[in-house]
Amino acid sequence: MKISANGAFEVKLTPQTADSQTEDASVGRLLITKQFHGHLEAVSKGQMLTAMTEIKGSAGYVAIERVKGTLGGREGTFALQHTGTMTRGVPQLSVTVVPDSGTGDLTGLSGSMTIEIAGGKHSYHFEYVLPAGGDAE
Repeated sequence: MKISANGAFEVKLTPQTADSQTEDASVGRLLITKQFHGHLEAVSKGQMLTAMTEIKGSAGYVAIERVKGTLGGREGTFALQHTGTMTRGVPQLSVTVVPDSGTGDLTGLSGSMTIEIAGGKHSYHFEYVLPAGGDAE
C-alpha cells in the first residue's frame, strides 16, 4: 500500500572548490545537508553536481543524498537520487529512492518525492511503499 507523507525541511548547500579537471565555472559541486520534519524526521547529507548555461533560467543538476532517521515511526537509512533541469525558468525534477538502499526498519523502501519551494520555505511530498515487516520482498 502506497503511503503519502508531507512535511517541511531545511537545506544548506555548501559550494566546493573546483578541482583541476573541472575548472569550468559553468560546472559546480555542492555539499547538501538537510533536516526533515513531519512524517519523515531525519537528517541527510549528500553531494550535488550542477551545470549552468548562458541562458538565464536554464540549468541542470544531479544529486545523491543519504537520509537517516524515522519514516512513519520506522527507523533506518535510505538514499535519494535527484535529477533536475530548468528550461528557461520551467523546472522538472525527479527525486526517487535508490532501489534496495533502505536499511533497518526501512529495508525494502521504494518511492518518490516532490519538493516545493514557496516563500523561501522548502516542503516535501513523499509517496512510498514499505513491506509490512520491514523486510525486502
